[in-house]
Amino acid sequence: MKRLIIAMSGASGAIYGVRALQVLRAIPDVETHLVVSPSAQRTLMEETDVTWDQLKALADVLHNYKDIGASIASGSFRTEGMLVAPCSVKTLSAIAHCDSGDLISRAADVVLKERRRLVVMFRETPLHAGHIAIMDQATRNGAIIMPPVPGFYHRPKTLDDIINQSVGRALDLFGFDAGIVKRWTEADTSLDLSALTPTDRD
Repeated sequence: MKRLIIAMSGASGAIYGVRALQVLRAIPDVETHLVVSPSAQRTLMEETDVTWDQLKALADVLHNYKDIGASIASGSFRTEGMLVAPCSVKTLSAIAHCDSGDLISRAADVVLKERRRLVVMFRETPLHAGHIAIMDQATRNGAIIMPPVPGFYHRPKTLDDIINQSVGRALDLFGFDAGIVKRWTEADTSLDLSALTPTDRD
């Protein structure tokens, strides 16, 4: 059994955490441990039609946001790592500065100290220097900062296509292939590059 921690903080983009849980339920031998901040509960209500009870039902284990004595707060509790989806500025700042005042930041700090994978879907734009500084520090601590920036090479036709691609690529980082990522393949092209100017080629 592989365990993965899913944390949802109060940033916009609650659907990323929801979709990650939905996808992981279809992967055999994966146990999900969910932590949701109070702000994330509010965002879930504002942005989706998913109820709190429905969200809880998607996880194998639900942990109280304030319970820093939970299993996932200990390095001896083995996991594949942690996905924070979405991640707010406040949560990223806590991760960057080792501020373990709640279970999300504590579990993230444990994942980092145990040299496990922490993937952070940071949801903020535009950015000021303080945001960039905490992204830099969190990266130095070992986190992977993965803003859910949509790709378009897979020709998304719906919002779900974009959400699935972002969530699938995040789960790729843990070695989980959910079967929802449209992979890049080198396409045959008839474009005559000789007709391009040097500037066009760049």
